[in-house]
Amino acid sequence: MSSILLVDDHAVLRAGLRLLLDGQPDLRVIGEAEDVRTAVVQATTLQPDLILLDLSLTGSSGLAAIPALRTVAPHSRILVLTMHDDEGYVRQALATGANGYVLKRAADAELIAAIRAVLRGELYIHPALTRQLLEDLLPQTPALNPWESLSEREREVLLLVARGYTAAEIAEQLSLSPKTVETYRTRGMEKLGLRSRAALVQYALNHNLLTPT
Repeated sequence: MSSILLVDDHAVLRAGLRLLLDGQPDLRVIGEAEDVRTAVVQATTLQPDLILLDLSLTGSSGLAAIPALRTVAPHSRILVLTMHDDEGYVRQALATGANGYVLKRAADAELIAAIRAVLRGELYIHPALTRQLLEDLLPQTPALNPWESLSEREREVLLLVARGYTAAEIAEQLSLSPKTVETYRTRGMEKLGLRSRAALVQYALNHNLLTPT
């Protein structure tokens, strides 16, 4: 039987959690606290297997309580139960000694699963927050240069337009019809977000596209 200390400043929520947890065959609530001071005293005395900790407590932050709880009850696991779905809070909680982070909006079954996972020595993070953390850790794909997104023919046409050639002259140079040249020009300009030949010339100058090769 694993013992649990509830730390939350809402008495109604604590009552609901106690009812839920005491209804499990392997879990038992042995204490409650509504603020950091009481939580530290209870943790020191009871040495629970797990401390279920809210981050928003009367007069203090649950984040500030984690190091103190870790000091007085070094063998207790700490699972944060909070409304804050921000990965910044997750990072701070884990950095200060929490073993898991679950949201109050989670279903009862998910909370029980999180508690059991943490009691097994596993790290538990709410799935939605796990995705955010992984996205932060994964290397970001460099943004594609808009010019590189153009087809070879679109680039050829736009460079000739930037150099002052008419559609008819470009069509003759590239062995295309003027209508096809206009299609490449329009499509290329849209991809670059440009609306005039002057803007195209400025873009080409800014990116050294008119430098003779």
